[in-house]
Amino acid sequence: MEPDFDVDQLAAYLHLLPQQVARLADRGGLPGRKVGGEWRFSRAEIHHWLEDRIGISGDEELAAMELRWRRDAGTDDEHPSVSAMLPLEAIAVPFAARTRGSVITSMVELAAQSGLLWDPEKMTEAVRAREEMASTALDNGMALLHPRRPMPSILAEPFLALGITTQGIPFGSGRSGLTDVFFLVCSTSDRGHLRTLARLSRIIGSPGCLDELRSAAEPAAAYEVIARREASISETET
Repeated sequence: MEPDFDVDQLAAYLHLLPQQVARLADRGGLPGRKVGGEWRFSRAEIHHWLEDRIGISGDEELAAMELRWRRDAGTDDEHPSVSAMLPLEAIAVPFAARTRGSVITSMVELAAQSGLLWDPEKMTEAVRAREEMASTALDNGMALLHPRRPMPSILAEPFLALGITTQGIPFGSGRSGLTDVFFLVCSTSDRGHLRTLARLSRIIGSPGCLDELRSAAEPAAAYEVIARREASISETET
């Protein structure tokens, strides 16, 4: 079990002032509880709160999040390359799943084809448990499947899998409740996971990107969309 954040620790983690954190908590804007009159914050709950923030943030805020997490890593390295994390063998176009349950199983099987996932059964269990907590489907018809917490013990390295169905599947939300673009995010650390989500959200949020993915006829075409869109974002950062 990881220790909870106190106000000062969470302020440093979120790059806020302690007074801002306490004010947010007092107003119900942060998930926390009082112990002996002092705020305490579960690391897992803060992680999920940040995931939700990523889902509703615009490009400018997402870019700022990426920069903060990169600095937190103690290095001035490049942004994580989403396209480098997406092996061709982990892309299915078209993706054959037709039900919510088969999406999860099939996405994990697809990820396992990369050779980077060592325990598909354990990953399936974890992703299913996360989806039962709250759907990772978004209103744009895309879902960002992932376990509740990173699983470094069963992964060779962080990577992504992508499946695009020919028609929408009821998965929790999206266009008329249907989802047709599925990513599985396999991470080895909390910060790496959040950085990947932020980067991927920026790519997918660029105008017309999802339409291009839906028009892709084969895995290589879908990969090219992601790589080209990411390169365009990188050009604006240089």
